[in-house]
Amino acid sequence: PIDQVVVVAQIPVIDLRPWWGTDVDRLAVGRQVDAAARALGFFQIVGHRLPRQRIEAMVAASTEFFALPMEIKQRCTPTDPAINRGYAARGTEALSYSIGRDAPPDLFEAFNIGEDDVDYDDPFYAAQRRGVFAPNIWPATPQQLRPALVDYFQSARQVALTLTEVFAVALGLGPGWFVPFVDRSTTTMRAIRYEHRSGDSNPLPGQQRMGAHTDYGIVTVLWAEPVAGLQIVAPDGEWIDVIPADDALVINLGDLTAQWTNDQWRSTVHRVVPPTAVDGPAVRRSAAFFLDGNWDARIECLPTCCSAVDPPRYPPVTAGEHLMAKLMGPRLLRASDAVDPSGDRGR
Repeated sequence: PIDQVVVVAQIPVIDLRPWWGTDVDRLAVGRQVDAAARALGFFQIVGHRLPRQRIEAMVAASTEFFALPMEIKQRCTPTDPAINRGYAARGTEALSYSIGRDAPPDLFEAFNIGEDDVDYDDPFYAAQRRGVFAPNIWPATPQQLRPALVDYFQSARQVALTLTEVFAVALGLGPGWFVPFVDRSTTTMRAIRYEHRSGDSNPLPGQQRMGAHTDYGIVTVLWAEPVAGLQIVAPDGEWIDVIPADDALVINLGDLTAQWTNDQWRSTVHRVVPPTAVDGPAVRRSAAFFLDGNWDARIECLPTCCSAVDPPRYPPVTAGEHLMAKLMGPRLLRASDAVDPSGDRGR
């Protein structure tokens, strides 16, 4: 089992502004990302070009939505748990099942969106109209929710795509190497609210705001309030608190990237824990954007990450099949079909 000791350590903060400079500057940024990806699988970025006003508008609109009565929010619940859209009420998911661990339901609620302007005349998107490219589910109120979340989504997507360009440099691949794998990527954003209300009972044994899990795809772009809660497992097995720096986004790598890099880059177990002592209400807000790759993309070990002495550790996998196999376990409250075969990723 993962050690329960929690330590405070510095998650690297990487300034992306030099990325838009010279080739020497770009290589320097790539090296910083490579070092962080190998050591922790988590890092922070500043100079990311995600406008502050879009963050503020997203936070305000999602806060207003989560304040609505439950019966109104639940009108946005998808009819099929395989549709990663709309409202997810507190206690309806347990993310630890995605890594094969039984756990009580998680203490978060979320509102999920994907691409909002999908060309269903294109067979590529039409084939997944009831899957990874399902239409978004929007409430009638608040009216500003849709424009605020869509604007934020578009900016977060650009951050994620820029990071794939950095990854290509960091991994010794050619410019644009990842483009054919992400140019029509499955993309999802979750606005997340963790709230302990006055009068709420204490969490069950082992219950978390969000249970221990790894992310499923290529890269996650996270905005979070600078408060305690997010923890990651360090290489020595201890939990590390992650509190975002000023104006920073938290970046972590997903399972597809770990497989792509033959585990040279880490997909790290993380969780969100309840407040240690609650006297009255406690709230934590965040928004996670997931870049998961084109649903039909074949993912196999990168040529720069394997050799005769270190052959590929994973068979090729299709990005969409991998995503759905990981996604369904937490929603059906059972072990996912794509649990890491080593049972040890991120530790």
